[in-house]
Amino acid sequence: MPVFSLDDELIFPHPTLCDPDGLLAVGGSLSPERILLAYRWGIFPWFHEGQPILWWWLTPRLMVRPSEVHISHSIRNAINQKKFVVSIDKDFENVIRHCAGVPRRGQSGSTWILPEMIEAYTSLFKSGYAHSVEVTQDGELVGGLYGIALGKIFFGESMFSEKPNASKVGFVFLANYLSSKGFEWIDCQQDTPHMRTLGAQLIDEDKFLRILKDNQTHLLKSNDQVF
Repeated sequence: MPVFSLDDELIFPHPTLCDPDGLLAVGGSLSPERILLAYRWGIFPWFHEGQPILWWWLTPRLMVRPSEVHISHSIRNAINQKKFVVSIDKDFENVIRHCAGVPRRGQSGSTWILPEMIEAYTSLFKSGYAHSVEVTQDGELVGGLYGIALGKIFFGESMFSEKPNASKVGFVFLANYLSSKGFEWIDCQQDTPHMRTLGAQLIDEDKFLRILKDNQTHLLKSNDQVF
């Protein structure tokens, strides 16, 4: 399959035209308008230093309904024992920088959360689309995550944990919050054991496209940010 080259025109090819490994397009910019257009179709940027901007669309897609997040015994204990304090949108830039700095299994040193990505998502945070969850212990940031809220889907981007269960407690907090706001799905993007333990399951391409189509309807009904 071809990989599409983007220019300044604010457009993406249909996501099902992506390469078998999920690569859809190369180039364009990280402008807020382009990133939001991408997420409306389940497309996301992911690239390393020295590469052009790479845009991906992965299926089957790992997703979970906020009301169906699995809470293990150890997570429930951490919550009940009040080991952590959890907040939303209190320290976005610190969370994304921590996510960028955490070594990942299978990742050879460099991070994909480059300075230009931090700048782009911080801009989206300031405009009300990107959001963070902060998990602190004794006043110190020890876990967290960030992502983008559009319509009734929260598109998760990255998380980090410096204490056992810190990021999972943050994720459960987020899921409860999203459920109270009427969100229908959390998009976890890539299939990982970490997210599987929280109840995420693979959604096939046809169902994922229907979910995205339904979310377009939610977006058309109201442009208000309900987060």
